[in-house]
Amino acid sequence: MGEQQHVKFPQEVIDEYATLGVDVVAMFSAGHLGNRMGVQIVEASAERVVGTMPVEGNTQPYGLLHGGASAVLAETLGSVGSMLHGGSTKIAVGVDLNCTHHRGARSGLVTGVATPVHRGRSTATYEVVITDENDKRVCTARLTCLLRDAPTAG
Repeated sequence: MGEQQHVKFPQEVIDEYATLGVDVVAMFSAGHLGNRMGVQIVEASAERVVGTMPVEGNTQPYGLLHGGASAVLAETLGSVGSMLHGGSTKIAVGVDLNCTHHRGARSGLVTGVATPVHRGRSTATYEVVITDENDKRVCTARLTCLLRDAPTAG
């Protein structure tokens, strides 16, 4: 669970990070928390990030998808988009996350799609729509990330 095997990155992004000796797929993975929750990033660019997460294992006591799990998926996808927008000289740090939970999900996979609302020099904001397997909206989230200069090696 949690391996990033089918991530799609634009070739120019792969090339940019390869020149720095960075494994872009590993760098933009869901991280340890996302791995534990089964988050899979299936498409990634600054214009659109898509990921999935199983409902099973990520539920609250009533058997519904936990709102915090939706928040993890949303922050993961929005952060990846922000990092790709910022490029290899920036790091993205989440500073605001807002989630509206519309309906519960009890089983299957949920899919999140992050698209930019604002992409500036110092901040990036993404809307993330999370849907169930019937394409019913489960959650709408908005994430704003601060784009900071990446630390230099030395």
